[in-house]
Amino acid sequence: MSSPGKTTKKARAKKAAAKKSVVTKTRAKKVAPKRPVAPKTVKRSTKKVAKKAAAKKAPAKKAPAKPAKPAKKVAIVSAAQRAAAAKKIAAARARAAAAAKLLKEREARARAAEKAKAAAAKAKALAAAKAKKERDAKAKIAAKEREVLRKAREKSAAEAKKQREIDAKRKAIEAEKQRKIREIERRNQEELKRQERREAEERKRLEALERKMHSKPYADEPEFLEELRQLLLETRNATNDDIVVMESEADEMLVDRERLEYDDEDGSSVASDIQRDQKKDLASLLRLKVDEIDVALGRIADGSYGRCDECFEAISKPRLLAQLPVFMCVSCRASV
Repeated sequence: MSSPGKTTKKARAKKAAAKKSVVTKTRAKKVAPKRPVAPKTVKRSTKKVAKKAAAKKAPAKKAPAKPAKPAKKVAIVSAAQRAAAAKKIAAARARAAAAAKLLKEREARARAAEKAKAAAAKAKALAAAKAKKERDAKAKIAAKEREVLRKAREKSAAEAKKQREIDAKRKAIEAEKQRKIREIERRNQEELKRQERREAEERKRLEALERKMHSKPYADEPEFLEELRQLLLETRNATNDDIVVMESEADEMLVDRERLEYDDEDGSSVASDIQRDQKKDLASLLRLKVDEIDVALGRIADGSYGRCDECFEAISKPRLLAQLPVFMCVSCRASV
């Protein structure tokens, strides 16, 4: 067995070591309060301290019941030390519990802060998503409105273009219609002018014809007209004499045929009839000539003799003197 002196030394050494360990642990806890310690580690540390205190108390129980006097003092001192150590342990436990409580509070606050932060982030994300959704919806609505406006503008532009084309076509048709109307009016004016010119020319021609029809080409030459009148009178007298001769010869031939009997076999009667008829026809022609001479004398009297009955132009003097009477110029006579 070990002596009581040795046991006290051992107990003191164990108490000092326990005290040092508790002090170092408390210092470590005080120095590093920022490092989060899990509750399990605190419980383990408290359990270790309790085991060490029990180990310290165990040798004290094994001490002899009746030690010597110096041993009693050591035992008393050791009991005081144990009480102090117990107090220290209790204080350490209290500090550990306070530290654990503080740690729990910190962890709770951290968890609450994390929850609040997460809730704020979630709310922010929801708000951002909602805002994005609203922006997307607004963008879609704006895009639809822009598309509707674009289609409306395109439709209005197409309708305006179509209307412009219709207006241009209508204007072109109206312009073409007006052009045709102006062309018709122009043609009508030209035709009216031509008609007026034709009418004026016709009036001039008729006036000229009227003047020609009533013209007196040799009215300012009375000597020439008098010469023609004398010639016409002489021709009329000579023609009347010829008529008388022809009629008398025809009558004599008729009397001779009634008085004498001709031999029809040789055709003498037929020849006599032909000659008599010829003389009668010649006498008729001479009578017509006399009538024409009378007409010419009447025209000489009013001064219109010497005018062509077809073109109403003046007949040349040589023709008037060469043929008695004459009523047409050479060109008109040739075309008859």
